[in-house]
Amino acid sequence: MSLPSYAVRVAKDPADRELCFAVRKEVFVAEQGVPEDLEYDAYDAVAMHVLAVRDDGVPLGTGRLLYGSPAADKVGGDLTLGSLGRLAVTQEARGLGVGVALVRAIEDAARALGLAAVDLHAQTHALGFYERLGYEAYGPEYLEAGIAHRGMRRAL
Repeated sequence: MSLPSYAVRVAKDPADRELCFAVRKEVFVAEQGVPEDLEYDAYDAVAMHVLAVRDDGVPLGTGRLLYGSPAADKVGGDLTLGSLGRLAVTQEARGLGVGVALVRAIEDAARALGLAAVDLHAQTHALGFYERLGYEAYGPEYLEAGIAHRGMRRAL
């Protein structure tokens, strides 16, 4: 299978955000069974959303960055930390580097905002993915939306 040509960008308008939400619905709601009322939250309105989209407009993945006061609850009140979340890649795009490109784009945005590190809540099956990108797990395993997670962090 050849690598599709795609771009990663910050979601720039409501249409881009809808593409982000469509990927999340496909991955988290349909595949993983996360209830929609848990998947979409008040943070969506204030987050920076990042989108991977094929040249023909088909969305391949998404993620979001919370920073400043909206991120405070997720990062223990430390305003120098950003919170990466809702990282999702469609089945067709898995293994093609889309997830890595999304994480790096979120980290670049966090650096541009002057943040010192990025924190995230990783599903335990994805720990190895994030570890390969320089994230370190901390704290005990816990359930979020009925799925096992661990906290992870990477200094920028």
